[in-house]
Amino acid sequence: MSISDKTRKALEKIGLTSYEIRTFSALLKAGELTASDLSQKSGVPYSKIYEVLGTLEDKGWIGSDDSRPTKYFAKSPSTGLETTKQKMETDFSQNQSVILNELVPLYEKSGTSERPDIWVLSGAINIAAKILEMVDTCRNEVMIALPEAGVELVKQALPKLRSLHDKGVEITILTSDKMDKESIKAIKRVATVKIKKGLFGGGIISDKRYVVILLGPEIGGANTSDVVAIWADHAGLAGFARQYFEYLLKDSKVI
Repeated sequence: MSISDKTRKALEKIGLTSYEIRTFSALLKAGELTASDLSQKSGVPYSKIYEVLGTLEDKGWIGSDDSRPTKYFAKSPSTGLETTKQKMETDFSQNQSVILNELVPLYEKSGTSERPDIWVLSGAINIAAKILEMVDTCRNEVMIALPEAGVELVKQALPKLRSLHDKGVEITILTSDKMDKESIKAIKRVATVKIKKGLFGGGIISDKRYVVILLGPEIGGANTSDVVAIWADHAGLAGFARQYFEYLLKDSKVI
């Protein structure tokens, strides 16, 4: 029994080296083995085997016992994957913070952002993806106007809104009086929620700079049933949207 090429490639993609894969594969076949037996069975040179066993143990794919000489055994692939995934996620967020903290201010100073990007998006999936990306990079405040048609978006964005709320981002959501009670209950935990009768259209403003304006099918064009939205990286447009949002907030009621 040997590991297929397809699985070998998948293991390499999640960060295992070919020596680590050979070693793990040998343990799967043989059960417990000492380092010297493993070196013979896996074809990993003896001079490298301890280093490989150390990294595999760190990554959560194998364990060892207290016998002399030490015997090594494979852990369940699910455990190995879970440990690897958690480590990758932790590393990714640490790197993300370092990169954003240094590069975003440089990008903002460079003037590149003075050439605003304005896109027209159509289709709920594309719009949701853009909104989630926007919410991901939000640092201070996010304002959302959510018509009844936006229930699905709320469900998708909830985990992201929770993590923003935990980071101390201020979230204000203005929604229609037709929004169902369950959704409202869920979003109230992470945001200030206000209700406006017959809210028409919707949008989201992130950090006073990025804006998505949702146009329902009724505005998007007569021959489409799809949602259409405008996304812009434009401080002026975001400022205008924000003023309008605050104007709507004035005669809405807190729930």
